Amino acid sequence: MSVCATEMKTVAIAVKGRAGVGGRGSRRAVRWAVQHLFPVADRFIFVHVMPIITYLPTPSGHRIPVEEVDENVVAMYVKEARVKKEAEIFTPFMNLCKFHKVETLLLEDGDPAVGLLKYAAESGIDCLVLGSCSRNWLMRKLRGPGIPRTLLNFSPQMCDFHVIYKYKVVKKLANSLDTDETIAQVTGSPVESNAQKVIGIPSLLDFSYPDAEVFKQKSSSLNGSIDVEGAGRNSVDNLLSISSRARSCGFTSSVEMDKSYEQAEIEQLRLELQSTITMYKRACEELVHTQNKVQSISSECLEEAGRVHAALEREETLRKIAAEEKARYMQALKEIEEAKELLAKETYGREVAEQNAFKESSEKQKLVSALLSSDKRYRRYSKEEMEVATNFFCEARVIGEGGFGKVYKCNLDHTPAAVKVLWSEAANKKDEFLKEVEVLSQLHHPHLVLLLGACPESGCLVYEYLENGSLEECIFQHNGKKTLPWFVRFRIIFEVACGLSFLHNSKPDPIVHRDLKPGNILIGKNYVAKIGDVGLAKLISDVVPDNITEYRDSILAGTIYYMDPEYQRTGTIRPKSDLYAFGIIVLQILTGRRPNGIVHTVQTAITNASFANVLDSSIKDWPLAESQELAQIALKCSKLRCRDRPDLDTEVLPSLRRLMDIAADSMKVELNDVYAPSHYFCPILQQIMDDPYIAADGFTYEHRAIKLWLEKHNISPVTKLRLQHSIVIPNHTLRSAIHEWSSRVNS
Repeated sequence: MSVCATEMKTVAIAVKGRAGVGGRGSRRAVRWAVQHLFPVADRFIFVHVMPIITYLPTPSGHRIPVEEVDENVVAMYVKEARVKKEAEIFTPFMNLCKFHKVETLLLEDGDPAVGLLKYAAESGIDCLVLGSCSRNWLMRKLRGPGIPRTLLNFSPQMCDFHVIYKYKVVKKLANSLDTDETIAQVTGSPVESNAQKVIGIPSLLDFSYPDAEVFKQKSSSLNGSIDVEGAGRNSVDNLLSISSRARSCGFTSSVEMDKSYEQAEIEQLRLELQSTITMYKRACEELVHTQNKVQSISSECLEEAGRVHAALEREETLRKIAAEEKARYMQALKEIEEAKELLAKETYGREVAEQNAFKESSEKQKLVSALLSSDKRYRRYSKEEMEVATNFFCEARVIGEGGFGKVYKCNLDHTPAAVKVLWSEAANKKDEFLKEVEVLSQLHHPHLVLLLGACPESGCLVYEYLENGSLEECIFQHNGKKTLPWFVRFRIIFEVACGLSFLHNSKPDPIVHRDLKPGNILIGKNYVAKIGDVGLAKLISDVVPDNITEYRDSILAGTIYYMDPEYQRTGTIRPKSDLYAFGIIVLQILTGRRPNGIVHTVQTAITNASFANVLDSSIKDWPLAESQELAQIALKCSKLRCRDRPDLDTEVLPSLRRLMDIAADSMKVELNDVYAPSHYFCPILQQIMDDPYIAADGFTYEHRAIKLWLEKHNISPVTKLRLQHSIVIPNHTLRSAIHEWSSRVNS
């Protein structure tokens, strides 16, 4: 069947389907359009109508109407839903058109038929194609005419409509009031297509008769004789019975079937049954032939597998020999390279030392000049200094990345530092940037990350570098981080609360962080917690009371699971907005879980007296009473309304201080039992000694380390003074003390 559409320019195909799987009718429509319309179409568009989003999910599992949520949050959620829906719906059909250029369009409407009619009337397309799975007359009566029939009845007069059924194509041309129904072989059998052309009616397969099981039972018995005429007579009786039952149920007025229609349908079923039996017999013969062939091939495969196995064994043996030879060769090359490097170091040692001394002197002079010439509370760095320190912002030095920029590790003024390079959108606002830096440079607290300096020219903030990364890495043990003991976690919670209290009590205006989360809490060398990313904080000139709901026009900032629900709805920011995020973080520290749904999980566990089951399983010695008390505080902090949350200074901090004191006592006992005294460590290896010996300088070293040192040097490793002799004597007293300490720790 061909389509004469010389003036056709734009073809749209309405598609639908489940996630990643196209509907059967839609796949049939795409294949038909590719075969008949691609040669004459300038544009090819896939169209899908999705329901209008009226609710948004929340972290607690509830749904909020879109009218109660901020427009930015709704827009972000709708955008994500549209992207996901486009990937799910259009991907299966794009695979059917790999060699053609196809566009995609996602519409939103409560009724798919109405959405497609609006699109056809407003877009100016020349042709709209959609697929349909045929339904019987009973389903059409119960469910209505369906989308294809609605489009054909109410379609605009400026474009062609094609509905692709399983065995027919129904079309309605532009500027025509008549619907042309053509019987065509879309996916059906040739016999049925010929019968349909003769009688000019839809296929019997378009209807669903419950008594059609007669034909299935007859066709399944292939060893006996087939009574085709008997099956036909039974089918006639069944059809007449169904017609009688339909008339008795009140459907006589909508269905009128004459005898010629019934005889045509019965003849069609008889021909189809004969064709099915023939194909089944042919398939059985081919199956027997295939089984014999498979047995022959299997024996050949076994013989070939034996030969391949022997060849693989020989190859493995040769490969091991080659690997050993290569290892010896690489070891020789390594020794040669080490000898070359040692020779180069000894040859150019003096030159390198002079260059380093000159460079160090220049940097010290530069530092002194900068300190003398600057009267600011922070160090101003130039763009060139930032580029040199970060190796021109090399990706290899990136240690973190957030929504406002990348963080690089570097050394500035012989001090490890972390440089945050803000995105261009933030760096362009120079006046706001300088004002923000002036405020941050005045915030000095033991539990806030210290701002060392800034470079307004390139939008860089220089912070102190904290060795143990973020709290998120410690909780989930990323990047090789070890599990934090429970008493360290208690202390971190108290330190974060102290840092928040300092921000909220800042003068003259309180400061709200707005993006408090484990990724913005950094851990120092001695596991001291410090709040970072205060650059995103907001100065609050007029604090809104907790019992007043105020609506403001402000851009929402923060991370979704840690964002105050009241702040999401109203846009009003207040110090207790940070307290909600603090409660979620405390629950994460206790359970080691992700933030989504954590409030409900902990509340349910406490109610069911199974709180011990939700604690972080990597720690075996949790104090259950103190841990549950801490969880109760966190649940109060994470209440949905600000007025229901406790006060940080008067209610939360006193309880946290008492729990921190309990943790501190436990930590002292732990440290006294585990950590070794400093004189147990070898000055050369910086490891606990196993065989301590005393050298001529009076210091004790590991025996193997001091022997290797004395073979190449005649000065002390500690004092750098010349040794009087190279004789070493064992330190039996220290060896006994180290062995006794080691036995106690191991036990």
